[in-house]
Amino acid sequence: MTSNNGKVNYPNNIYSQKMVEWRRTFHQFPEIGWTEFVTTGTLIPLLREMGLEVKAGPYIIHRESIMGRDEKLVEEAIEIARQKGISSELLDEMDGLTGCIATLDTGIPGPTFGFRFDIDCVYVQESDEAEHRPHQQGFASCRPGLMHACGHDGHTAVGLGVAAWLMENKSTLRGKYKLIFQPAEEGVRGARPISDSGVLDDVDYLMGMHLGCNLKKGQIVLDPSDFLCTTKLDLYFKGAPAHAGAEPEKGRNALAGACMAASEILATPRHSGGMTRVNVGILRAGEGRNVIPATAEMQIEVRGQDAEITQFLVEHVERCAKGAALIHELSVTMKKAGEAVSFRNDPEMVTLMQTVIDTHPELSNVVSPLGGSEDVSLMVKRVQEHGGKAIFFLVGADQADGHHRAKFDIDEEALSIGLTLLTGGITAILQSPAQI
Repeated sequence: MTSNNGKVNYPNNIYSQKMVEWRRTFHQFPEIGWTEFVTTGTLIPLLREMGLEVKAGPYIIHRESIMGRDEKLVEEAIEIARQKGISSELLDEMDGLTGCIATLDTGIPGPTFGFRFDIDCVYVQESDEAEHRPHQQGFASCRPGLMHACGHDGHTAVGLGVAAWLMENKSTLRGKYKLIFQPAEEGVRGARPISDSGVLDDVDYLMGMHLGCNLKKGQIVLDPSDFLCTTKLDLYFKGAPAHAGAEPEKGRNALAGACMAASEILATPRHSGGMTRVNVGILRAGEGRNVIPATAEMQIEVRGQDAEITQFLVEHVERCAKGAALIHELSVTMKKAGEAVSFRNDPEMVTLMQTVIDTHPELSNVVSPLGGSEDVSLMVKRVQEHGGKAIFFLVGADQADGHHRAKFDIDEEALSIGLTLLTGGITAILQSPAQI
């Protein structure tokens, strides 16, 4: 199923160019988790213009479950959104929370579908080298230190493609369709508040996808393995300042305590029960060259193959922090800043999506362990616990460079592949003679 120029043609390629345009728009203005006010303020009008019912973040986010949110960054982002032309009415509707849900209710009895598309970026400075395509073609990030270096701009564009397809095919559909545009996936912070809101509790079939993942275009991993549980932790050490020359003995050095804790955390013993990962990503401390550092902050993540191993790692981190604090006469507090769990796709969904792939000979289902973490896991668990079925799959995109790196880019034909699989999944479920 290819055209004369060798490019893949999909039944829904009428949306291809539009998805590329959307992806490039979002790529140019990346926003970090919980600050995606321009992104959300762009999505809501687009979805409403298509004819969907759209509700903003407060409808889908349980505020008490929010983790890892910096209120100062949120306030700054709202002001930036005003400057970028997002209306006061829309910002009031968001009420300080990003993300949204677009719903199509056909009014005809049928299953409820859920779809998840993440919208945030990462802290990466995008490459300005001449061969880097976004720079070369004028759609690179315009925000220093921020970049869509994980494909979420593409996920957002595919979500809009699904919305457009749903509205065009509305007369042939039945049931209800919920498109969730999720904030704060990076740091695995956004899925828990959405899951806890209950918005997924009536979903019969949940589908999600991720572009890239070091796969070639045309390769699909329908049932990725080795998703790791993860917990993100922030540690805050507090000591006492003192003049470093005149009275050093009167200080309580938070930097020294944090460094001791960091060394011990990085030496965490591995677990015989499965894979483990530990990383100290940030250590900030001190007030001045000649002052005993009175404060220190650390940002840490642990990952384990299952919940038991992950808890083993969390407890070890806590012991290291408390031990270092005791030795250096400091106080220390530990806060959870994000989490994800391990999960497995429902085998019935994998089998059904294989039938979709089988209709496209240019696509193939391959086996590839992930070894990372995804907070969609919390959404999958929520749907499965309420009797629904779920699948999260990977779509190859001939990516340039690795995820979270300066030269990351995707082959934009992968957007059409993602759309083909999601819409094909809808069609296959609706045509199934019995509920799968």
